[in-house]
Formats: sequence, C-alpha cells, structure tokens
Amino acid sequence: MPELRAVATDHAPAAIGPYAQAIISDGWIYASGQIPLDPQTMEMVDGGIVPQTHRVLANLRAVLEEAGGGLDTVVKTTVFLSDMGNFTAMNEVYAEYFGDHRPARAAVQAAALPRNVDVEIEAVARVR
Repeated sequence: MPELRAVATDHAPAAIGPYAQAIISDGWIYASGQIPLDPQTMEMVDGGIVPQTHRVLANLRAVLEEAGGGLDTVVKTTVFLSDMGNFTAMNEVYAEYFGDHRPARAAVQAAALPRNVDVEIEAVARVR
C-alpha cells in the first residue's frame, strides 16, 4: 500500500472539516476542493464569480506548490459552479491561471456548495 502524506499550508485556507488540503500518494497530489476563502482572514471573497475564481485558483496553486507540484502539473480538475451561467466568466479566469497548459476538466452545476459560494475547484496533479 502506498504511503499517504497530508499537505497543509498557511497560504491556503485551513480545512473546515475532517479532511486534508491535499494528500500525496505514489507521486500524485489529490487536492481537496478549494473555495474562495481568504487564507489570512478565513472570510469569503465578495464580488461574484470573477474574484471568487481568482481566490480559488490562488488557494489551489498554494496547496499544489506546498505538495511539490503546481498548476502546470495538474492532469485533471473538477469545477463546481452554483450556476452554469457563470461558466464563461469562470473559464476566462481559469485560462489566465493555466495558460497554455490544458488539463482534463469537468464542470458541473451543484445544487449547493459549502458556505453558498459560487465556485469550488479540486485537482489531481503530479509531484515534480
């Protein structure tokens, strides 16, 4: 059985439940879904889908970097949206963060997300 190592960084919000920010297993990083919480204040980012997506991706990047990866090592993301009407705006911000790197992705509308946020993103990446 592969060794599992939990990842924790102060540069992303602390887990708000019984889970790790990410788990490393056998060279893979499984990053928990990030929501738009400011890691310093643990307050929600206001302003709608664009600033929320920026915060989510900054949080996700911090977790991946702590784990020894980065956005450029992501192989798959799952994007959860409170409203698929926000897809285009989220996608524009997402493209800024990933640049020419194009991981596989699923995007779904969820009936409700933690703390009633507009977006949550999880990822699977490789350790460098």
